[in-house]
Amino acid sequence: MTKEQLPLKEVSIEQLFMGAEKCIYEIPIYQRNYAWEKDEITALVQDVYDAYKKNPKVPYYIGTLVSYHKGDRVFEVIDGQQRLTTILLVLEALDIHPSNRLAYRARKKSDDTLKSIPSFNVEEKDRGIENGYRHVKTAIGDSVPDEDLSGFKTYFREQVHIIHYQVPKDIDLNHYFEIMNSRGEQLEKHEIVKANLMERLSTDEERQLFNRIWESCAEMSVYVQQNLEDVKTEDIFGNTLCDFLPKSFGEIQEKYRNNKKKGTDAERKITLQEILKAEERTEWAQSNAEAERKDSFQPIIDFPNFLLIVLKISRMSEPDFNPLKFNLDDKELLNEFDQAKMDYEKVKAFAFNLLKCRFLLDNYVVHHSKEDDTLDSNPWKLQVWQKDQETRKGQLRNLSDDRHLQERMAHLLSMFEVSFTARQRKNYLFYCLLYLSKDSNRNIPVYADYLESLAERYFYEVYLDNCKLNSINTPLPGSFDEAILSGNALKQGIIPHKDRSVFITIYGDGRQASRGIPLFIFNYLDYKLWRLYDADLRGESVKEVSRERKLFFDRLGCGDFGLKLFDQFYFSRTRRSLEHYYPQANATGLDGALNEDQINCFGNYAMIGSEANSSGSNWSPKTKLDHYLDPSGKISQISVASLKFMIMMQICKDNQEWSFEEIEGHQEKMVSILIETNGHFDVGEIDHKLGN
Repeated sequence: MTKEQLPLKEVSIEQLFMGAEKCIYEIPIYQRNYAWEKDEITALVQDVYDAYKKNPKVPYYIGTLVSYHKGDRVFEVIDGQQRLTTILLVLEALDIHPSNRLAYRARKKSDDTLKSIPSFNVEEKDRGIENGYRHVKTAIGDSVPDEDLSGFKTYFREQVHIIHYQVPKDIDLNHYFEIMNSRGEQLEKHEIVKANLMERLSTDEERQLFNRIWESCAEMSVYVQQNLEDVKTEDIFGNTLCDFLPKSFGEIQEKYRNNKKKGTDAERKITLQEILKAEERTEWAQSNAEAERKDSFQPIIDFPNFLLIVLKISRMSEPDFNPLKFNLDDKELLNEFDQAKMDYEKVKAFAFNLLKCRFLLDNYVVHHSKEDDTLDSNPWKLQVWQKDQETRKGQLRNLSDDRHLQERMAHLLSMFEVSFTARQRKNYLFYCLLYLSKDSNRNIPVYADYLESLAERYFYEVYLDNCKLNSINTPLPGSFDEAILSGNALKQGIIPHKDRSVFITIYGDGRQASRGIPLFIFNYLDYKLWRLYDADLRGESVKEVSRERKLFFDRLGCGDFGLKLFDQFYFSRTRRSLEHYYPQANATGLDGALNEDQINCFGNYAMIGSEANSSGSNWSPKTKLDHYLDPSGKISQISVASLKFMIMMQICKDNQEWSFEEIEGHQEKMVSILIETNGHFDVGEIDHKLGN
């Protein structure tokens, strides 16, 4: 056997962690700490559950594990430790306790944290592992209905498989790492798609332009206009915001043909093999020696999933295309492009849509700055990049000069983003880009109205439609497209509103435990609360004794806690945890204590930062009041910045208690604000303004 041969074996999770021979999987010191976040964990659990529901007898492949046998049944994990740790956390969360251990070599804090699951009663904790376990518990609770839990546990043990590469003892590990690195140079799925599409173009010039568009769009953290500095940006993107001048791939090609300079890369012919080299992107990025500093940001979606959104938009014009069957998950990237059967004309149309949609994404949808979330600075940016006609330098400015309109759009878009963080579940992004791509005028106030109507449709036609929700009130596959699309176009007409009894029927009122309340409901309520403030008080410094301010807080059902928090409000990404204000640990139903039905209702829940939740989940309502409102900053205020949660704390402060009477009254007030038709408008009127 040569050193390049890698023995491999397909094993189930049960064989890996509960095999006949006990073993230890050891994470060496050179490996990084456990770093999987909520999005990755949630996606894994959801993917496994989807595979289980599709066919419980068909294995689900979770990836690879590469290890080196050190002897005495100790395997040093060379590659796959993040996935391996997540598997262990899932097993523990499912109350399955492995006989084989996972250990962190020379990292006592991580090792002790693993051993302390689920209590985590140790002096020093690895917060990554602790938070990972809590995210796993939440993901299982949100994704797997109670009636499926037993079958899911069996499926996870027996049918979830991993490919285990066991490196031979006599291998040169340094040489092996070289082999591992060379594996990293293999084409990724989106590069395979790129190669397949380019083969269908006719000329080197077309392939070169396709490559230029693709590579410019693939760098997701920079405005696409700044990645196309080898052509006059105003020739493509115009001088005003609504401009995207070309109407076709051919017109973009003509712009480049007019701008190419002798001896530059724009004139040089390149082969398909050259195009696929990773170095090519660097060549293009450095082609303009006088390029100014690029404005970078944190993208809200990765390139493969963005490609799927663009492909779905491109296919909406096909008469036989069914958008409900299209999958936005990048695991299906190759399959969806295969099904599209793209010929020469479709490839050119796709390239055109790719550049146009990337321009719209960068300039009309929020992105997150590279700063951390802080109380005094909203990290969500809704800014456009344009060249100053006098200085010829790029500059950033808000999408709208109207502060209230700007804040309204930024709040709506960031509300969607924090509600749907998983990269493969961003249907809202598809609807926004589809709308913008069809609107040649891109009137900003009308766009703001469209975003608000989209949120309303989500609320009324998905989350208040029992037929579109599963047993834990999570939307079923296809629910959003059914609600938002009519055939292959955006739905028009009045949004059918429903009364509060529908909300109570689905989400309960404390007389029986809620089956589950999706994150979107809480975020949409916070938006409605902010919108009420913006509409009634307009951000002005209204005196505390004024009639308008008193009426405002009366509608909220609490005493006046000031307006600064409304003015500073934004949808922080740190708010990822649902908090029982009256804690679960105290719910007995005895001696005046609330019962399980009463605490598991909308009136007792609010969003809070995961750090604050893990610190104080078992505190009494009054103790939470003391800690969360502590001006010393012991718990960051951004962690408790949910407007609903601030209202709950103020009610507790007003009445010096948080009984079921307070919960009922608070829920009634909040549901009334959710259901009201504040500023409702006819979506058909918007379409009429657009000329659709």
